[in-house]
Amino acid sequence: MNYILCIDQGTTSTKAFLLDEQGHLSGGAHVPFEQHYPNPGWVEHDAEEIYVSVLKAIAKLFDANPEAVGNIAAIGLTNQRETTVAFSPDGTPLANAIVWQCRRTTDICRRPEIKSQERRISEITGLKTDPYFSATKMLWLLENVPSLRELVDSGKAYFGTIDGFLVYRLTGCKVFASDYSNCSRTMLFDITKKDYDDGLLELFSVPRKALAEPRESCSDYGAVEISEEKLAAAGFGSEDIKVLMSLNGVRITGVIGDQPAALLGQNAIHEGESKTTYGTGSFTLMNLGTKPVFSKNGLLTSCAWSYKGVTSYALEGSIFQAGSVISWLKDELHLIDSPAECDKYCESIKDTGGVYLVPAFTGLGAPYWKPDARGIITGLTRGTGRAELIRAGVESIAYQVTELVNLMTDDTGIKAKQMKVDGGVCASSFLMQLQADLLGVTITRAASDEMTAMGAGFASGVTCGIFESVEDTGRFYVPGKKYDPDMPAFEVSRIMEGYKTAARAALTATGG
Repeated sequence: MNYILCIDQGTTSTKAFLLDEQGHLSGGAHVPFEQHYPNPGWVEHDAEEIYVSVLKAIAKLFDANPEAVGNIAAIGLTNQRETTVAFSPDGTPLANAIVWQCRRTTDICRRPEIKSQERRISEITGLKTDPYFSATKMLWLLENVPSLRELVDSGKAYFGTIDGFLVYRLTGCKVFASDYSNCSRTMLFDITKKDYDDGLLELFSVPRKALAEPRESCSDYGAVEISEEKLAAAGFGSEDIKVLMSLNGVRITGVIGDQPAALLGQNAIHEGESKTTYGTGSFTLMNLGTKPVFSKNGLLTSCAWSYKGVTSYALEGSIFQAGSVISWLKDELHLIDSPAECDKYCESIKDTGGVYLVPAFTGLGAPYWKPDARGIITGLTRGTGRAELIRAGVESIAYQVTELVNLMTDDTGIKAKQMKVDGGVCASSFLMQLQADLLGVTITRAASDEMTAMGAGFASGVTCGIFESVEDTGRFYVPGKKYDPDMPAFEVSRIMEGYKTAARAALTATGG
């Protein structure tokens, strides 16, 4: 049997899976890596550690599934988007990567020459002017990493999102390419022309020659070329080196950003279909078909996937804090010992007693786009206890998603009948039922939460001929548990208004 090797390079870990010709995803090797927080609001990754984590995940996967060694037909790659790394022609990172969550470029976004171009940026890229996106990260690196400006201008340094960096390293520094879904998150990319915009390149002082070549998601990104000597130098043992070297010559035939990958994996392949992924952040995407819709409500428009000259677009709402709220309850407040305890506490009380959490730990994303907003808890009383705080944290995730979905309906006129969901936070039945109640639609959780890896595998499999077309992959979707709405509309309106009031208080507290 031939397999597609699916690499899911995420914000806190790298995972590797096997996708077979029948659309079954198996395996699931997991390798975490370190998060760096050098200053408040700053988030960094060591890009070299990320690359090594990819190799470690693959080695672990092959160790658990030896039958796959030598039987990999192609590789599909999906990745955390916007995270940006500067590196030399030999693939060596020149500084820590700036992570998508990082807020250090807030002041760059406020520069008069950039603020004056906000409308044009939105019309060309489909994005808001925000530290979230790659362009301001590149400019910050140019201004703060010694000698980087000279290296970039002379063609001796590149800027890559994580997909471009990994493709470059995995192909032995032979191919530097990025797919449209990742390019369209740089804030330098014309999503209609599907090319970098010269005016924006000049605005952010980024030379075109420093950027990855834009390609369709479903296309050939070159063959793997891994050096035995470099594997040994990285500390890999002889057995791991042997299995990793077996990948040499295997072609990377699918590259796609994590959220559009989940949209594809969820079989939301037709106009109007949508999904929400509940991970570290939460991301709601609606398939727009082949014509982009530019939001009037602060949402984002990006390329989803492309194949044989046809590009599908997605409308997206991005929430920076979802699963990270649960981590905060556990690691910083010590209110729970594990995420699995949340439902027990949430269901132990009738409601929060009017307590709301707005988790603006690193600013607020859509629809507010206030990078300097900070979190707030409102409605505290002497009776507020552990259960109320935990439930307010869990509920905050559903409130944010509901706000985004309602705005999508306003932008498109499309009222979805269901919402497909995936991601680790979906394990909370309390959250999923609340989400169904607030949206007034059926929530369908996929049988597997690894829809991001599935989408990468589908993109790769379509290119290499294992699957006939993007539409053909829809037959592999397996629904899991469903949650039907069961809350009166007036109650939904009441509690959503309470959250919006709390959000306004967070904005007021920071001058928003």
